[in-house]
Amino acid sequence: MSSRREVLKFGAACLTLLVSKVGAGATAPGSTTSILAVRVWPARDYTRVTLEHDQNLKFSHLLVKDPDRLVLDLDGVEFNSVLQTLPSKILDSDPYIKLIRAGRNKPGVVRLVIELKGEIKPQVFSLKPVGEYGHRLVLDLYPAAEPADPLMALLDKGSEPPLKAESKIESRERPTDKSAEKPEITRMVTIVLDPGHGGEDPGAVGRGGSHEKNVTLAVARRLKEKIDATPNMRSVLTRDGDYFIPLHQRVQKARRVQADLFVSVHADAFIKPTARGSSVFVLSENGASSSAARWLAKKENDADLVGGVNIGVKDPYLARTLLDLSQTATINDSLKLGGAVLGELGRINTLHKGQVEQAGFAVLKAPDIPSILIETAFISNPEEEKRLNDDAYQDRMAEAILTGIRRYFAKNPPLAKSKLAALSR
Repeated sequence: MSSRREVLKFGAACLTLLVSKVGAGATAPGSTTSILAVRVWPARDYTRVTLEHDQNLKFSHLLVKDPDRLVLDLDGVEFNSVLQTLPSKILDSDPYIKLIRAGRNKPGVVRLVIELKGEIKPQVFSLKPVGEYGHRLVLDLYPAAEPADPLMALLDKGSEPPLKAESKIESRERPTDKSAEKPEITRMVTIVLDPGHGGEDPGAVGRGGSHEKNVTLAVARRLKEKIDATPNMRSVLTRDGDYFIPLHQRVQKARRVQADLFVSVHADAFIKPTARGSSVFVLSENGASSSAARWLAKKENDADLVGGVNIGVKDPYLARTLLDLSQTATINDSLKLGGAVLGELGRINTLHKGQVEQAGFAVLKAPDIPSILIETAFISNPEEEKRLNDDAYQDRMAEAILTGIRRYFAKNPPLAKSKLAALSR
């Protein structure tokens, strides 16, 4: 009788061990992985295809030529209605994907065949559950040849319009302010605008369903129009669509074009809907200026986790950028820029804090470009969420930011920069 009890105990222990392994993410023998969602994010930079699933997934892939195709086999997956929707998610305007076919290749294996519009360099990687997402398999399809960069092409051709000696960036200071003198500008200035979040990373979500990534892009586009219409100023967006850009690549884009300023646009959020107001942040080398700034920096830096970065790709550029942080002068200039912009934001909205705050924002770590992060308003506040979606308010917000930029340049005219130095980065 006692031996029978021992056998039962041993069997129960084995069952408990098996259940614990399954619960920890291991796939139980004979079980199948369910595809929960498929998403496609086309962009000029690259196209991303995301397969969200409920447990660990085995896969293999290969490139096939003549014609160019990417073939992906998913083991232990049953073809379901979610996978059936994949072909309908490909747009004719997608730069890299012609069409996707999906179906059962053999029992327990689903095959995806992605017909391509040209040669690509794929990155295929898995992401662990984070935020609202479960497991994800990500296919990033980059062009084999670097896509043309309109702003870099402009620099290559040396096609900056000739500037007259009397050309100026006019200040919108009040006439009684002595700092409103209009210094001469002898070259075009370049401002990189960074709409926060995008693609897989929605950013904060308002109670009315607004996504931060859409609000930031709308404001940044309006700001770009205003900057490009201003004499001797031009701008470039880090993204001009709904797709994800890793934080270090945003910095890299700004340095590649030797930007004079970097302006990252966001919409704040907090657990309490009463939080309100606009804020401006710059980088800190010595810790955050407040616990709230530290919390916000961590939240914004976690965008890479939500958006999905392939950590298997080592980026030597990023290593150089993050090591080159002897940037006290740049931070001082960032504080001046932030103060000028914050003052203008205070004319159209409540200020959450009356001074520029500092924290370790990864996206502000260009060591040689004055950089600010603007929290336009609290998308978690129902009243401010409505304003952030209002065309007139977005326009006033863009106008306020531009006025602050012009005030900064009025007091801090940009130094001459070498075009060759820009192209060497």
